[in-house]
Amino acid sequence: MNIHAQDPPKPVFITFTTLHRNLNTDAKDWKATEQEYFDKVTSKNDLIIGSEILTHYYTENSSEVILVNVFKTWEDIEKAGELSDELAKKAWPDEKARTAFFDKQNSYYVPIHSDEIYSSIETIGMKEFKAITKEPMIVYIRKSQMSMSGKGKGMKEYNEKVTLKDPFIKGYYPFRHSWGSDSRDFMEAYFYDSFADIEKSGQKQDELVKTAWPNETDSKAFFDQLKLAFTGVHGDYIYHNLPGVSK
Repeated sequence: MNIHAQDPPKPVFITFTTLHRNLNTDAKDWKATEQEYFDKVTSKNDLIIGSEILTHYYTENSSEVILVNVFKTWEDIEKAGELSDELAKKAWPDEKARTAFFDKQNSYYVPIHSDEIYSSIETIGMKEFKAITKEPMIVYIRKSQMSMSGKGKGMKEYNEKVTLKDPFIKGYYPFRHSWGSDSRDFMEAYFYDSFADIEKSGQKQDELVKTAWPNETDSKAFFDQLKLAFTGVHGDYIYHNLPGVSK
């Protein structure tokens, strides 16, 4: 698909399925099973253009597991499910073996989950994460509430002058509610090499802010305007990813 320079990037759709681990099962077996599914199904499904499995690091529930999948279009979400079913049948052609695998996979989770769908906002800046290590990354997700007032501006400028210039941020993805429980949701996912880099990143961003807006009056005016886009309420969630199943 050719994208002309003047065309704005089209949003992609991100599904978040929040599962909860059965903590009475073996974590190594769980990882091995998810790796097998990824190798035989997800990695071969071209309609899934990105995927991550995120596990609890600093969140309110230690059993949390978030399955993240990225699609070019809304229609691809359903089509990808059908293609995954076909790939599963090819991977485990014997019905009994296939049933046994999925029974085992399901046994690692309790029968409770939730689903959300978001759309990317690449027009305000994005830094694509490129894995250069097999070690788990730190994934910090900030969930903010949009004011829905139509006021507030400056997010693109802030990201260009600060977020995208921060060397500690290895990946940055902003996205917002498309389908789910709260239409005010605005999410930002940051990838870091280590937990300590989150603090270093905060210090670096303070430096970048002072460089970008050296005049205190101009700085206050900019951030007062930016704050109008949000209610001021936000939540912080920190996860590990599983590098072997990252796409």
